[in-house]
Amino acid sequence: MKGNALILINAYSELASSLNQAERLKAEFSALGVNAEIRRNDLGLYLKDGEIAGYAGGYDFCVYLDKDKYTALTLEKCGLRLFNRRAAVEICDDKMLTHLALAGKGVPMPDTVAGVLCYTPDAVVSKDLLDGIERKLGYPVIVKESFGSLGKGVYKADNRSELEKISEKVKTMPHLFQKFVSESAGRDIRVIVIGGRCVAAMERRSGGDFRSNLELGGIGSPRDIDGNLRDICGVTAEILGLDYCGIDVLESDKGYLVCEVNSNAFFGGIERVTGINVAERYAKYIYEYVYDK
Repeated sequence: MKGNALILINAYSELASSLNQAERLKAEFSALGVNAEIRRNDLGLYLKDGEIAGYAGGYDFCVYLDKDKYTALTLEKCGLRLFNRRAAVEICDDKMLTHLALAGKGVPMPDTVAGVLCYTPDAVVSKDLLDGIERKLGYPVIVKESFGSLGKGVYKADNRSELEKISEKVKTMPHLFQKFVSESAGRDIRVIVIGGRCVAAMERRSGGDFRSNLELGGIGSPRDIDGNLRDICGVTAEILGLDYCGIDVLESDKGYLVCEVNSNAFFGGIERVTGINVAERYAKYIYEYVYDK
């Protein structure tokens, strides 16, 4: 074997998609002569006398399939190269932080308002705040918890009453409000980007939900990547410093809009839909980055 790699997954995840992701990458690394060990995020790392302790080492790199920023930073302090890097994972894990990182860089996005965090659970959501959301975004309006995946924590308010109820529900957690793109209701484009190159894309359509996630019953079909879509997704990944990502794009009457960026996007679904071996391409990208420099 040429080298050793760590594939780190969440300590508690039992999602088949997550486990499949790790096993597929392990197999592709093995074909390249790299011994990859899959481990859960229970490495026993800790601080002792002001220094990091508990890291045994022996890995050339780590495919980081978790979102735990503390473990990521700890491993980087131990000198391990993560794919993706900790800073990129941390930005993409926070939907509002992602939009702010892309703001002013020429990336088209839906109109978005950061939610005001409430530290007092019994406080009433500000009328002025909701008035501002109505003026800026109108109805329907999308409300998203800033941390969440697989379509969870995403809501649609069709009127003031629904907006008040949803705002009350999310007021004590980071969240955002976003303009509803009616032209793309229940439909989006998922683009996989590896090393700045768009390698696969599919269109996802729901069976009635405003969310198009495959995990929520959405159906995928292959999608061509035109020059504009390629440029937008390539630039987005570059700005965020991502080795690998899945970018969710909406189609509006103004063109493409970047909706979300997923640093650990599952590739099982898009592989089945497109027939493209995403795991192989990601493993080869990492191999060349680490060993062929």
